[in-house]
Amino acid sequence: MPYSSMHACVLDLERTQQLVRIREEADPDLEMAEIHRRVYEAGGPALLFENVKGSPFPAVSNIYGTVERTRFLFRHTMEKVQRVIELKSDPANLLRRPLRYVSAPFTALSALPMRSWFNPPVRYGKTQISQLPQIKSWPMDGGAFITLPQVFTLPPGEQNLMKSNLGMYRIQLSGNDYLSNQEIGLHYQLHRGIGVHHTQYNQSDMPFRASIFVGGPPSHAFSAIMPLPEGLSELTFAGMLGGRRFRYARAKGHVLSSDADFVITGIIRKGEKKPEGPFGDHLGYYSLMHDFPVMEVEEVYHRKNAIWHFTVVGRPPQEDSSFGYLIHELVKTLTPGEFPGISEIHAVDAAGVHPLLLAIGSERYMPFRERRPEEILTQANRILGSGQTSLAKFLIIAAEGDAPNLHAHEMPGFFQHVLERIDWRRDLHFQTQTTIDTLDYSGSGWNAGSKVVMACCGPKLRTLQTQLPDGFRLPEGFSQPVFAAPGILAVTGPAFDGEKSYSDPENLAQTLNGIDMSGIPLIVLCDDSPFTAATYNNFLWVTFTRANPSHDLHGVGAFTSFKHWGCHGPLIIDSRKKPHHAPELVPDKKAKEKADRFFRRGGVLEKWG
Repeated sequence: MPYSSMHACVLDLERTQQLVRIREEADPDLEMAEIHRRVYEAGGPALLFENVKGSPFPAVSNIYGTVERTRFLFRHTMEKVQRVIELKSDPANLLRRPLRYVSAPFTALSALPMRSWFNPPVRYGKTQISQLPQIKSWPMDGGAFITLPQVFTLPPGEQNLMKSNLGMYRIQLSGNDYLSNQEIGLHYQLHRGIGVHHTQYNQSDMPFRASIFVGGPPSHAFSAIMPLPEGLSELTFAGMLGGRRFRYARAKGHVLSSDADFVITGIIRKGEKKPEGPFGDHLGYYSLMHDFPVMEVEEVYHRKNAIWHFTVVGRPPQEDSSFGYLIHELVKTLTPGEFPGISEIHAVDAAGVHPLLLAIGSERYMPFRERRPEEILTQANRILGSGQTSLAKFLIIAAEGDAPNLHAHEMPGFFQHVLERIDWRRDLHFQTQTTIDTLDYSGSGWNAGSKVVMACCGPKLRTLQTQLPDGFRLPEGFSQPVFAAPGILAVTGPAFDGEKSYSDPENLAQTLNGIDMSGIPLIVLCDDSPFTAATYNNFLWVTFTRANPSHDLHGVGAFTSFKHWGCHGPLIIDSRKKPHHAPELVPDKKAKEKADRFFRRGGVLEKWG
């Protein structure tokens, strides 16, 4: 049966031994996050904190903590939604395999929102912001945050819920300059639907009303992050994936989710901002304090048996990584329609999602001559000009047909394929002075940086090596050359110390010039090469979150020809930490020691300690 509430989901997970109740009091200030992270890393169960310090409400986390559990939550609807999406991708599928799609019309019916006349969320109780679980995840966080909010807005004067936007935009509940119980912070980034509504309200005389839902069926939080086309309401997807129409009510000019555990209503003040953050975010670094819109709180509703739903974000993978997996499974058939010629796109979770995008496209422009990147460059421009894929900083695109069984989600194999074939003299294409992800501080300013397309098409040019060539040497101040993978060499460089440090990679390139580096096409200059090379995820995270292409790409035998930059020898990516980078996330030592009691012998979480 579909879940009608978070309470129903919790009972189902407990019944199937996928949830543990924590009855001892737990502190939402760093301790609960530490417990969550430790259990998540061990592949452990969902966690129900029954006694949250300072709050009358229990809290649940890690319900999406494994791919298997995420699929379990949507086991009754996942395949049905996939079939609806398949029909959206190619309606002719209905004629080819009518029996496969016999359930599609019934699934689509659940997409229609449904008004609740007799069961509104205001039926049970009200509370205050300060009574909600004040979850703080990282030591430098500016206060408590809602980490799985569903922010609902409508355009000015619009009553039709199909025109709504439901997005997961970070909400700061306390700290900084927010007036307790009266104001909360609203953080949203580039290419978010709420920005369209905000602009429309700024141009109107109407108050910008917003509702924030927390909890409810698991499909509701997932729908808030689903990348749907503008004009298509996330409520429809919430209904289909949940197997239950999205229930809503209206109160004091606001739309309320009838199935949510909590609903916060208020007005986003026009022309007013307050400092929001810092916040330990999903790139593995803090997003720093910036001015963002502020919401004036009107009411805080809660249902009977309300459970506060939260997660803990940080360096991936984390619980929200399951969202990326599920999105890929659901929308992979839509990729060719959204991006003609593209068969596969992979926003790499281990690199923080937007910093690195891998793609596989078609190369059909000139089949009668030597293969080279042509059509895939057109496709790369389409990717960088579309929605959230436009936030990609490094886009590596390979052409089909050069090797069998190439997959963008099999990253070691994909990188090997690219590095065996790419020609750094020709295949680097930069965009400078452009926008990048709000959470990415590797650029030249907030939301400001550059992009690079690495396009790969053609026969194998080299055999990748895992041994240093004869005569290899490093300049003074450089050390510890370690292979992260075949053809990828990590080198520890001098600590970055201002503008003069931008010449360090040039010094390295000059020293390597003349040495046979043909089997080592990529060098990563970093602060700790053994750490960078220790795991593939370390390589991805260090390399692509700490580099701004226009500033940090260098090369052996570099040249510029008619404004095109390339290099004859290895490409050098300077992925050292820079002074303008945000601090990386480090757990609080005291919180770790405090949380140990749950994992000691006899503790409720001993098994996952």
